[in-house]
Amino acid sequence: MTSFNLLIPELNTMMERLGAGDKKGLVFIFFSITAAISRPISGKLSDTIGRKKVMYIGILIGAITCILYPYIESILLFLLLRLAHGFSAGVHPTGATAMVTDLLPPNKRGQGMGIWGVFVSVGFGFGQMISAVVINHLGYNALFIVASSFAVVSGILLIKVRETLPAQQLVRFSPGLLKLQWNDIIEPSVRPSAVVMFLSATCSGYVFVITPDISGYLGLDNKGIFFGFYTMSTLVVRLFTASLSDIIGRRKTLIIAMSLLCCAMIMVALSNSVFMFLSAALVYGVASGISSPTLMAWMADLSNPQRRGVGSGTLFIALECGFMFGAGLSILTYDSSTSSVFGSFLTASLCAGLSIAYLIWHLSTFRSPDLQQSPDVVPVISRNTKQERE
Repeated sequence: MTSFNLLIPELNTMMERLGAGDKKGLVFIFFSITAAISRPISGKLSDTIGRKKVMYIGILIGAITCILYPYIESILLFLLLRLAHGFSAGVHPTGATAMVTDLLPPNKRGQGMGIWGVFVSVGFGFGQMISAVVINHLGYNALFIVASSFAVVSGILLIKVRETLPAQQLVRFSPGLLKLQWNDIIEPSVRPSAVVMFLSATCSGYVFVITPDISGYLGLDNKGIFFGFYTMSTLVVRLFTASLSDIIGRRKTLIIAMSLLCCAMIMVALSNSVFMFLSAALVYGVASGISSPTLMAWMADLSNPQRRGVGSGTLFIALECGFMFGAGLSILTYDSSTSSVFGSFLTASLCAGLSIAYLIWHLSTFRSPDLQQSPDVVPVISRNTKQERE
């Protein structure tokens, strides 16, 4: 996560240097396209050749891609490189999340995903916070070498990690495994969590594209400071709310998180001072700290144990599609001026509001408890039932 995020604060600047400052959202759209495409492939492979091999594929592509950024001199090549980097970002987390899900006891999935999310958030915030530090002390090109180095170190650490896919499920890789059917792409049982993920990720698309510019408008030299404050709050909230969804249920927990997300988007829209802007970052971090592990746990509850790779991939596809949707909308609503910030983040707050409405509808329509026990002991619901279709 540190490797991926080291580059984010400088992406808008790269686009401006290449003469495409008015199309900054394309940076994340192209990244998300291949990230989404790679999810079903990596989901199927993680359920066949193993979690670790899939993670190594993502690490290798990510390390090579980071090294190539300084040599790009055209917008076309830059966007093609973003496609490659997005593939890496799609492959690695799918295998990693499936592995973590294998390890967690069913009655502690919310807590376990909270711990997992702490390290995701540390990498997320740490990478963005030290980006400017690396450039100032080591130079611009060193940023990409450092990003690649973090990817390599993660690969070295992975050597000692035990493969969690049962030996009887492991198969040798063959080109035929890359042929996908519809059930290799989408796991229908996890659709409810995917809907909420899509709508919340739409807000994140806006945040990633626009907040570095807002930092500049407010006179902040560190373009990643918003994410630094976000990281601090998301880490603290995970310490106190890691088990919340295990106690009150996934959907009720998500209603709380999405309400906070809606507030955060409105706060960014109204930000006319550093205090308001960084306060919005703190609220955004709290919302993310509650929602991310809860969505992962809900996905694990709903997913068939033998299809957790596909289930994880489905959730991440929703993440990437939401991210692309938000970044795409930002091209329409944000014109690199302070006056367009309000309308952009008001649109984002509406998406958060839609997720709250969906969760309230789902909770009132399907009153059975969230599937918090292991799917191994829960009868598989027929895919022809109304509940699973919804």
